[in-house]
Amino acid sequence: MRNVPLDAVDHVDRVVLPIGTDYPPGHVLDWHEHRRAQFLYGATGVMVVDTDVGTWTVPPERAVLIPAATRHRVRMLGVSTRSLYIEPDAVPWWPATCTVVDVPPLLRELLVSAVEFEADYGLSGREGCIAALLLHEIAERTPLPFHVAIPPSTDLAELCREYLAAPDVGVTNAVWAGRTARSERAFTRRFRAETGDSPAVWRARARLLAAVPLLRTASVTEVAGRLGYASPAAFTTAFTRAFGLPPSRFAAGGQGGRPGRAGQGASDGSPRREDPSEAP
Repeated sequence: MRNVPLDAVDHVDRVVLPIGTDYPPGHVLDWHEHRRAQFLYGATGVMVVDTDVGTWTVPPERAVLIPAATRHRVRMLGVSTRSLYIEPDAVPWWPATCTVVDVPPLLRELLVSAVEFEADYGLSGREGCIAALLLHEIAERTPLPFHVAIPPSTDLAELCREYLAAPDVGVTNAVWAGRTARSERAFTRRFRAETGDSPAVWRARARLLAAVPLLRTASVTEVAGRLGYASPAAFTTAFTRAFGLPPSRFAAGGQGGRPGRAGQGASDGSPRREDPSEAP
């Protein structure tokens, strides 16, 4: 099925409903939720998925697993999607929060084939086998670290969402502490308790995530400068350490590639101002 609203077919008695959809650049699917779990694959472009607890950036040729009944918003940047909407009872192993995953060639080809099915595709024969194999392949995927947590507190969440919309290396712990009328120490302690990271480490990772959509239309050097890194080399080191691939693999004309094993946590390398490794 292509460009079909889920509501029009959600009633169909199929565990897996494949739908392909083309979106105009910059299209936003505002806050909504699905009864079914969703496997959302971006065949082209970059997606940014927001929930109440985090933000996930989905690079080209990757996918995000969205749990059933999860309120979310998706920003589409030149995206053509291949989605699977799946009955929750059929995937008890589905993650409890959104998860970005790699999409290897076999899974990609299965998705391409599946979106050509009718809503009431046959359960025996080729179509039923493809639908079953899709679930086996998805179950084998491992998480990729393209996300940051959003604090549950309204004031901290507002700071984080503002920063994600416009990352600024000039923002410091002191600036954010002032916005919440707390001492820097008290603010940092509270932020770490709600997100698991210090504010500086969180901002460093947010800037790296912001690089992914920027790399669609700008060079590594340009993105490094816009995000406040001292040099393209410093940006490349930090990006590769966080995500397992150099930013050149996501740049316009890059090959996308398959991510390696990413490091734990993020570092800014050598930013012009704030060094998260020195933050409390």
